[in-house]
Amino acid sequence: MSDFPSHLLHYIDGTLVPSASGEWLDVFNPAIGKTYCQLASGKKNEVDMAVAAAQKAQKSWGSTSQDERCKLLNALADGIEKRFDEFALAESIDNGKPLWLTKAMDIPRAISNLRFFGNAITQFSSEAHETVGANAINYTLRQPIGVVACISPWNLPLYLFTWKIAPALAAGNAVIAKPSEVTPLTAFLLSQVCIEAGFPPGVLNIIHGLGPDVGDAINRHPGIKAISFTGSTRVGKEIASIAAPMFKKLSLEMGGKNPILIFDDCHYDKMLQTVVRSSFVNQGQICLCGSRIYVQKGIYERFKSDFIQLASQMEIGDPLQETSRIGAIVSKPHYEKILNHIEIAKKEGGQILCGGHAVFPKGFEEGWFIAPTVIEGLSNQCVTNQEEIFGPVVTLASFETEEEVLKWANDSQYGLACSIWTENNSRVHRMAQEIESGIVWVNTWLLRDLRTPFGGMKNSGVGREGGLEALRFFTEAKNVCIQY
Repeated sequence: MSDFPSHLLHYIDGTLVPSASGEWLDVFNPAIGKTYCQLASGKKNEVDMAVAAAQKAQKSWGSTSQDERCKLLNALADGIEKRFDEFALAESIDNGKPLWLTKAMDIPRAISNLRFFGNAITQFSSEAHETVGANAINYTLRQPIGVVACISPWNLPLYLFTWKIAPALAAGNAVIAKPSEVTPLTAFLLSQVCIEAGFPPGVLNIIHGLGPDVGDAINRHPGIKAISFTGSTRVGKEIASIAAPMFKKLSLEMGGKNPILIFDDCHYDKMLQTVVRSSFVNQGQICLCGSRIYVQKGIYERFKSDFIQLASQMEIGDPLQETSRIGAIVSKPHYEKILNHIEIAKKEGGQILCGGHAVFPKGFEEGWFIAPTVIEGLSNQCVTNQEEIFGPVVTLASFETEEEVLKWANDSQYGLACSIWTENNSRVHRMAQEIESGIVWVNTWLLRDLRTPFGGMKNSGVGREGGLEALRFFTEAKNVCIQY
């Protein structure tokens, strides 16, 4: 840990710079509850500098060939790959998640994002239409928007950071990127990789700081033409209220309260192992985690017993130990929020079947750990089942009919993801049609093909990311009609 920088700087116009204000933010290691470095606290001044640099770089970058953009994005992927262990350790220390998880998911996916979109832009094609009888042909130009902003969250720091910047850069846009101030380390390391790889100055600018400072300045800046955001529904609404009247293009991937629907004809063993993972991986701090588990009556008691047993056996402790399944909660405020939600569930009449409390592992007594928590006996309309908790907390309920569980699953302000477990193919197709969710997994979870559209319905977001959807978002379509 001592090898990481003590001060993390902005990356503006190809150079690492401190804030003009001289202000710094503390960055915490969640496992020990202590500061381990300081972060440059950006303001409007840094955003203005970054936008000016991006505007200067935009014309040249937008006219750079797709092959060259592909080459440069792959160079960033190569740079992360060369420092793989360093990035993985940084993500674990910064976020509190187990090191084995950052090695298995976070860093490999960040590398894949850069490679996928770098290669995808070389295959990105436009349409042409012959207007028969009018002696005309129409073709579509897809051109870069210009300077765009990417705002990413703390739960999958580098994974979601690259998920946004990769298609934006591939499409020929200069980017202002704001990582979470809670987990900034891997974004800073990526700044170093950009310099090492000779990435063109001004094309990617990374500004650190608080949402009310940096985020607000990004939202209001007239030189930023589009914003791609992942985070809470509350913040997404704030961004939309500012940016929409300015006619900025918006992609908002927000909260979830994802249902898991388990029918009694499912492949039980596969289901059980997957549902444990989808409930508690990354301490439940993934927007796609299932938090409302509905189990058909015939297997409910069996599932409850097995699920509680597995959840209770999950080792909680040092994120750097291979045996740890549950790491630390990302920050003290979020840790306190989750514990408060557990108290609310108790007041609502919920029965705590396991967990429901903080944990103080030996040697990490000052860290922010919470045991996997399973709650039973709550109505579908209670706060616990309606509000996003974003932690290792799930509720259980039994159902009898397909119609009943469909009603419960859709009874939410959110509509991001859903998992269905059944061997009945007819039911699969019926449920997939009726579920109000942007993603429906059947007999699996978190199996992602980067070519597919990603996003939610209702309060879970606006727009879609992934594959061609992302490249379309980060380009402007222009129709050209020629009569001959």
